[in-house]
Amino acid sequence: MYLIVKIFVISLSAVVSAMVVIVLVRTLLHTPVDMPAVEPQTINIDEAAIAEHLAEAIRFRTVSHQRSEEFQADQFEGFIAWADATYPEVHQTMELSRHGDYTLLYRWQGSDPGLQPILLTAHYDVVPVIPGSETDWRHPPFAGVIDEDVIWGRGALDDKSAVIAQFEAATHLLRAGFTPQRTIYFSFGHDEEVGGSQGAGSVTSHLAAEGVQLAWSLDEGSFLLRGMLPGVEPLLAAINVAEKGSVTLQVVALSAGGHSSMPPKHTAVGILAEAITKLENNPVPGGLSGLSAQMFDTASRYMSFSYRMLFANQWLFGAILEDQLSSVNFSNAMLRTTTAPTMLAGSVKVNVLPIEAIATVNFRVHPRDTVASIVEHVRSLVESENVEVRLAAGSGRAASAVSSWEAPGFAVIERAIREVYGEVVVTPGLMIAGSDSRHYGKVADNAYRFNPMVVSQDDITGFHGTNEKIGVHNLAQGVRTYVRILTLGGTPRSG
Repeated sequence: MYLIVKIFVISLSAVVSAMVVIVLVRTLLHTPVDMPAVEPQTINIDEAAIAEHLAEAIRFRTVSHQRSEEFQADQFEGFIAWADATYPEVHQTMELSRHGDYTLLYRWQGSDPGLQPILLTAHYDVVPVIPGSETDWRHPPFAGVIDEDVIWGRGALDDKSAVIAQFEAATHLLRAGFTPQRTIYFSFGHDEEVGGSQGAGSVTSHLAAEGVQLAWSLDEGSFLLRGMLPGVEPLLAAINVAEKGSVTLQVVALSAGGHSSMPPKHTAVGILAEAITKLENNPVPGGLSGLSAQMFDTASRYMSFSYRMLFANQWLFGAILEDQLSSVNFSNAMLRTTTAPTMLAGSVKVNVLPIEAIATVNFRVHPRDTVASIVEHVRSLVESENVEVRLAAGSGRAASAVSSWEAPGFAVIERAIREVYGEVVVTPGLMIAGSDSRHYGKVADNAYRFNPMVVSQDDITGFHGTNEKIGVHNLAQGVRTYVRILTLGGTPRSG
């Protein structure tokens, strides 16, 4: 018996030792991949003038409201007239057409009609300022103030900065005498914040009718991220190659109703609360696979030894790793379809028990899932004789197709980023919100989503929130990157 135990202990020790060696070796090999060297590009531009142009653009209240009757056409027409006066070279050289009345499509004719065109796009409409929050802004949201080398105002990040940066990049190249070999389109949308159906949808229909199939498109999306993933010291440029879909469900709890003085043991509100708690405690299954795995595999190579050990040895630490990633909002959204109860409705009066208590729940659909699978997931969790699950009319939109991160378009964007910013971690990413690429992607072989400016955790609250801003130099770096994207993408035979 002693001999058997001794053999078992020795065998177990050998297995443990082998596992330790495997873990250490895999961790030590999980290091950054050598990237081909690129030559830094010096692009001389007037940073102060560009900043002033963005400040001027912010002063137009091009707000997309949910109710169409609140649309202020004069503000959109004012912006269009301002763009015409501010960027004369663009308007003298390129063919302009308007779609959905206010979306601007520019066509910069290339010298080689045999090459597939490309599209750069952004949107100049913005979301409303939250009523009552105006005094929380350091500067009025539509004043377009430049203070301490920062441009303040609604649209500074989302997404007038990209519109202005693309105008500026095109102007810089036109003044330098550049003519692209490949035809380049620019589309500046006016209704992205309410779905883009009139603007980007109309442009897409127009391009399809003209027989245009784009080699690739570049829209808003991720940025160069600073400090967004723990342990990643260099800037992280996540070029989004897909975006999530969306589906909104109503979870409806049913009850007999009556007077609040004689409530049943479980009211409709109580039943609904239990259902929502069950949904939040049982998220849609996720995991590190496909696009999510590629992104974290690249980024984790720049992390601390402990994180690298987890990512390099998912065969052993997979459950621990997913648990840690799921505890952080940003990384959790990359792993799965997210569940977000957003609205509640119940009784019409404080002393009336509701017959129906309704929770509106929004799901952002990961590419691995479908709208139908999400509906089934929710129904399997909460549906009963007292709970119904209803699909809101017109709410289901599947995730986009996943574009290739090995195609020439991705390489162009990556190279341009590194030429301007230097040492940057570039990885394919997943856009957790939506963009006009849901339309443009229908006429593009590959659709990419990326803004070449830097954002940090401090900037996040500005998106659709308070004190939206961008640094003057940060905006200028975006212009420089677009210059290189246009140069490399427009002259494929030289790059």
